[in-house]
Amino acid sequence: MRSVRRWALLLALMTAAGVAGAEWSLYKAIRRQASRDEARPADAIVVFGAAEYNGTPSPVFKARLDHAFDLEERGLAPVVITAGGSGGDAHFTEAGVGRDYLVQQGVAGDRILSETHGETTLESVQAVGRLLCQRKGRTCIAVSDGFHLYRVKLLLRAEGIAAYGSPSPDSPIEADPFQRAIHSLREMLASTLWYLGYRR
Repeated sequence: MRSVRRWALLLALMTAAGVAGAEWSLYKAIRRQASRDEARPADAIVVFGAAEYNGTPSPVFKARLDHAFDLEERGLAPVVITAGGSGGDAHFTEAGVGRDYLVQQGVAGDRILSETHGETTLESVQAVGRLLCQRKGRTCIAVSDGFHLYRVKLLLRAEGIAAYGSPSPDSPIEADPFQRAIHSLREMLASTLWYLGYRR
């Protein structure tokens, strides 16, 4: 009996070590993606939403939008897609606020498409995927905070879209080591659940 228990304990420890090693590798992959700017010509620039306050982008969202604006100014894509739902706001959506902000910065309104139905990253990606497919698009530059891009690219690939990650260089979250680690760990968990088949 003791021998069986020892083997069971050894197997449990080996399994735990394997899982920990896999998760550490995933965390490193998320951080590698966060530090890589892959911006290049594509069918669209997709900027993923973040909090907005009564029609004004939060600092995190503003940093993403400013980066999308810079990429649009470089002529890397014919359209910019702003993505993000209402998040419980009865009057504004993240995508709508993002569109208005970019127009105020000087982007022509007819070069911006808004996808307002996504309340989660997965829902936004699926909606953007449908929109791009309707336009015969197959590539995009994905703009978000660095910690977010590994999962965004994973989800877009599942929709048949080749995404090039371009992290917001002025992300307030990425500038804070504690917040950067917390958000990266959250993305590690979300990506793990995706790999295991938990889709939301």
